[in-house]
Amino acid sequence: MRPDGNTELDSVIVRFGGEIGIKSEWTRRNYEKLLLKNIRSVLNHYTVAYREILRKRGRIYIRTENALEVASKLTRVFGISSVSPAKETISEKGEIMQTAFELAKVTIKKGSSFAVRCRRIGTHDYSSMEVCKAVGERILTGLKSRKLHVDLTNPEFKVDIEVREAEAYVFAQTLQGPGGFPTSSQSKTVCLLSGGIDSPVACWLVMKRGCTIVPVYVDNAPLTDRTTTDKALEIARRLFEWSIGYPRKAYIVPHGKNLEAFIEKAPRKLTCLLCKRVMYRIAERIAEIEEADGIVTGEAIGEQASQTLINLRVLDEAAVKYPVHRPLLGFDKTETEALARKIGTYEISIRKAKGCTAAPSQPATAAKLELVSEAEKRLDIKRMVDESVKAAEIVHV
Repeated sequence: MRPDGNTELDSVIVRFGGEIGIKSEWTRRNYEKLLLKNIRSVLNHYTVAYREILRKRGRIYIRTENALEVASKLTRVFGISSVSPAKETISEKGEIMQTAFELAKVTIKKGSSFAVRCRRIGTHDYSSMEVCKAVGERILTGLKSRKLHVDLTNPEFKVDIEVREAEAYVFAQTLQGPGGFPTSSQSKTVCLLSGGIDSPVACWLVMKRGCTIVPVYVDNAPLTDRTTTDKALEIARRLFEWSIGYPRKAYIVPHGKNLEAFIEKAPRKLTCLLCKRVMYRIAERIAEIEEADGIVTGEAIGEQASQTLINLRVLDEAAVKYPVHRPLLGFDKTETEALARKIGTYEISIRKAKGCTAAPSQPATAAKLELVSEAEKRLDIKRMVDESVKAAEIVHV
């Protein structure tokens, strides 16, 4: 339960993603400094005031009168595993007991169970267990009329204490962060982004690993309409909420004329494969422009006819300069949808929009590369890619 405003919380404890802690000392230090920079960017972007940010080994402590708001904003910062709005005090046991009791008064409801947890770093004249026992007794005695009881296994409420050298922090709430690595700790990627469910999740997953992204939406108009473009741009905006402080640039690339040529000049069953192979080539050109290091797609094995393993191999052959990364390769649809809900793109993706009318009724599910290559010889693929990239619109979302 959230403590109310009378608790006068004045700090936020920031915990790092688990993998940061197992890196080499040099890498860990750099990741922590980058995370600190990203935290400042987020708080400045949302104009949330804070007094001081302290970086200590394994933790960042933020002193602020807006602890609840700061904690909420930081749940969308990659590299953070969790945050806790807290009350800071000194590490003298009597002060800890009183601060914890004041927090318990506005947190623990009548007839409830509770537990006290303590984590301690440094040298003190008491143990963590002694703190838990003393605070528990103080709560039971001071709130006797509420008929509380201790449950160390499955408590309804927890009072947590973190003692670090001369300071101590008391809190009753922990919010989960996304984990992963700090944004820009890895290279830039070009992400083929549609208005559907899968590709935004794929984008988010590489962002979680520290990549910045450049979304590329391939516009199939007139074989679709503006609604799909609008959805893709709104999804891009939602994704960029997870990387505050970094460029919010997306590409809209015209592709409708290319699709019409596939339908007119190539076997109908190969339309989707030809379409995607040109999309990969477009993405490679944009990756060169953006100095990116890879292409990301939302493809999963068997999700669509073009995504059988045989067809994915045919698609991969079109990308000759950059690797194609598929974070969702082994996901099933329910897993992808659950993650889309979590990151805030699902409701946008399921809005009604006109689907692409170029898809054949019987697409190839096990295409032969030789046949696809033969079909491409009837088309001026280089011209298609050149013209599409040249006509691309850059949108700052």
